[in-house]
Amino acid sequence: MSYIDGFVIAVPRANKDAFIRHAETGDPVFIELGASRVLECWEDDVPDGKLTDFRRAVQARDDEAVVFSWIEWPDKATRDAGMKKMLAGMDGDERLNQENNPMPFDGMRMIFGGFKPVVTLAE
Repeated sequence: MSYIDGFVIAVPRANKDAFIRHAETGDPVFIELGASRVLECWEDDVPDGKLTDFRRAVQARDDEAVVFSWIEWPDKATRDAGMKKMLAGMDGDERLNQENNPMPFDGMRMIFGGFKPVVTLAE
């Protein structure tokens, strides 16, 4: 059964191109480690909620956009093995090195988690 890592971050709107370059550089590592798919989604229709919402979840400021991302893995074992390899190799892989490919957002406000799908519909 597939496994999903989900992420929500706030990215300064002025850094959109830098964010895309950052993702295009670093995201292929996940595919190489066994992920089936990686999606990076820039906010388009993210309304303010009455009680909570995506913007509040990551403390997005007015000059920031919300990015919703996920990594699809074939199963949790592949994800666990891939993430272990990624974390162990971050210093050695230039694509993940923060000096060469710095995060164009505040990683301290990122929310993330791993999820087991309970309903899946597809064409």
